[in-house]
Amino acid sequence: MINKNMTIGEIVQKSPDAVQIMMSRGLHCVGCHVASWETLEEGCRGHGMDDDVIDALVNEINEKLASN
Repeated sequence: MINKNMTIGEIVQKSPDAVQIMMSRGLHCVGCHVASWETLEEGCRGHGMDDDVIDALVNEINEKLASN
């Protein structure tokens, strides 16, 4: 399971499918140098996303992770 406090880099390592999910929601941080230390929440907030969007993103990634 992933959570919003994990770094983007950790999430991508745990679930490579998360890249497509994040990019489809406008979060292109996966290719950025800050992905290794920026949390998912920080990245989302930097792109103007609110709690509901962040929670939905975490849920979508976890659903994909569980289906693999």
